[in-house]
Amino acid sequence: MFSRILIANRGEIALRIIRAAKELGIQTVCVYSTADREGPWLEHADETVCIGPGPARESYLRIDRIISAAELKNVDAIHPGYGFLAENAHFAEVCRDCQIEFIGPSPEAMALLGDKVSCKKMAKATRTPIFPGSDGAIEDDEEAVKIAKEIGYPVIVKASAGGGGRGMRVAHNEPALRAGLAAAKQEAQAAFGNGTVYIEKFLEAARHFEVQVIGDKHGNAVHLYERDCTSQRRHQKLIEEAPAAGVDPAKREAVLKSAVELIRAAKYSGVATVEFLMDRQQNFYMLEVNTRVQVEHPVTEMITGVDIVKEMIKVAAGEKLPFTQKDIKVQGHAIECRINAEDPDRNFMPQAGRIETFVAPGGPGVRLDSHARPGYRIPPDYDSMIGKLIVHAPTRAEAIARMRRALDEFRIGPMKTVIPLHRRLIDSREFVDADFDIHYVERMLKG
Repeated sequence: MFSRILIANRGEIALRIIRAAKELGIQTVCVYSTADREGPWLEHADETVCIGPGPARESYLRIDRIISAAELKNVDAIHPGYGFLAENAHFAEVCRDCQIEFIGPSPEAMALLGDKVSCKKMAKATRTPIFPGSDGAIEDDEEAVKIAKEIGYPVIVKASAGGGGRGMRVAHNEPALRAGLAAAKQEAQAAFGNGTVYIEKFLEAARHFEVQVIGDKHGNAVHLYERDCTSQRRHQKLIEEAPAAGVDPAKREAVLKSAVELIRAAKYSGVATVEFLMDRQQNFYMLEVNTRVQVEHPVTEMITGVDIVKEMIKVAAGEKLPFTQKDIKVQGHAIECRINAEDPDRNFMPQAGRIETFVAPGGPGVRLDSHARPGYRIPPDYDSMIGKLIVHAPTRAEAIARMRRALDEFRIGPMKTVIPLHRRLIDSREFVDADFDIHYVERMLKG
């Protein structure tokens, strides 16, 4: 086991990793930017190192500064968390070259599954269900138009690298496709430094699922069941729950097994999330693989009892998974609401500034993963998420009631947050009946 790790991240995920490391008897070094110099999570690290100014490109995205901090503090490994450099295969390769363990997959596995074009090819080889579309990158507009005519509109243009909804455009006809290709390429190049795109059939009404998987360096791999992340806005997830409601057991089992086979074929070690869309007939189609710990991992932890962050650290240290597939059982139902400092009434404008009121909910089955507290000043430099509220209960109906109660208890001010929006979503007929698709949140906001 490692004796000391560096955490190349910030906020709630940095605190989550610190807590897991402490329980494993591992010392932690946390890097931070000048904008985060008063970050509450830093108080819990054994040591801290400032790596640059507030903008991420000058700090959390600077591989050279992170490696220098790691060498200065003589760490055994680096945990990237999520976002920033977490899915950067070059960073993982630099860590390996410097003889520092990267707590995540190998650079080869990350590149294979993190690139959506190569991932799609591997999925096809392992019989993981995929969307009809281009076999690889789109080289020119005429090729895209030809494929779209073959598979039928609507289609979606997607960036091969990255995620978070960037580099994506839906087209219902040829003019929209031509315009979408140019826009997607430009956005993908700006966001990820890679303008490669491909196209797929687009589902107008779909539910969004993701399968949590974990593999070790000894060829073992298991799934930790699925999460339903259908509640989203502009491809950004708002509410996740596990297990998914109303899915045919045989179809669920088939997609779970296919996710495991995909990461096993990639010789993958660490945690990953294989994402799928499901149509009205409950046919599944793979979207992509996230080669990192997911923001929503606590939902899975609550229903399986598996500490995902601890397990990924242990796997990176060379340990075998301590369980097999038959050991993983689902207990109860869990729901997570992502708490962002945004104003839904002003087009979700981020809310920076000092938190004066922060009253966290509590009681049975309530968990809050957050770095925020009274007096903390939210910097304008980063993502607006300030926490994740998770509840667990024996049934879905009880979990919804518990989340409703927890949201009512939660107080944050003076800035606006999405807590009132979550209250509306939790109460909506679509959510309560699990009769929704990936566009229902935006329909509700328009209505």
